[in-house]
Amino acid sequence: MRITAIVLSRDEADRIGTALDSVAFCDEVLVVDSGSRDGTQEVARARGARVVESPWPGFAEQRNRAAGLATHDWVLFVDADERVDGALRAALEALRAAPEPAEAAFAVRRTVHALGRWIRHGGWGRERRLRLYDRRRARWAGAVHEWLEVQGPAGPDLAGLLEHRPFRSVHDHWQRLGRYAELAAQEMHAQGRRCGWADLRLRPAFRFLKMYVLRLGFLDGWAGYVLARMESAYVLAKYARLRELGTTGPRA
Repeated sequence: MRITAIVLSRDEADRIGTALDSVAFCDEVLVVDSGSRDGTQEVARARGARVVESPWPGFAEQRNRAAGLATHDWVLFVDADERVDGALRAALEALRAAPEPAEAAFAVRRTVHALGRWIRHGGWGRERRLRLYDRRRARWAGAVHEWLEVQGPAGPDLAGLLEHRPFRSVHDHWQRLGRYAELAAQEMHAQGRRCGWADLRLRPAFRFLKMYVLRLGFLDGWAGYVLARMESAYVLAKYARLRELGTTGPRA
């Protein structure tokens, strides 16, 4: 079993090095870059990665395109703001040393660092993500929050963690939520969905309640409160934009 580790990038020079170092043990490291201008490609090449530049077509399509560029059929996706820890590396190396598995995909557990601490609750503690798969039997779908459609059985979750540091600052987090809200609203509008008063009034409040109370986000202290409020604001922005699209149509 040979594995190509794939990292998608755009202007990630300040943090992609850590991600690439953590997957350097794989049989190939491929960076698919969508037009970085901050030296990301040079950082990747300096660490021995094969770099391919590809315009950004969307999350799922870029992942599928990158998987098609890999030398090997088994691919491991690691984001530029993630790092494979020692236990996960050991699990991956054990797979590489064994005969090719019958399973089509394997999930990893991801832990998130935000606002200066590791987030343990609110639905962000040790998220499960399908990241290692046989490209012959799986394909990405979706627009904003993409998912992996697998043709075949999934194996047990791999030991270890994928350490995720998604936000450089609160400002970076806020800007990203704005972009995601726009993309999500566009997708819902294309599906014919509409936004009513109940969506604007109830959905943001329920998101906060779900994250902060039902999923114990309050146990993460002030960070849990801030993250729940930001997620609530994201939901409000998404449905407000959907309502706007229903009134005015998409932007030119």
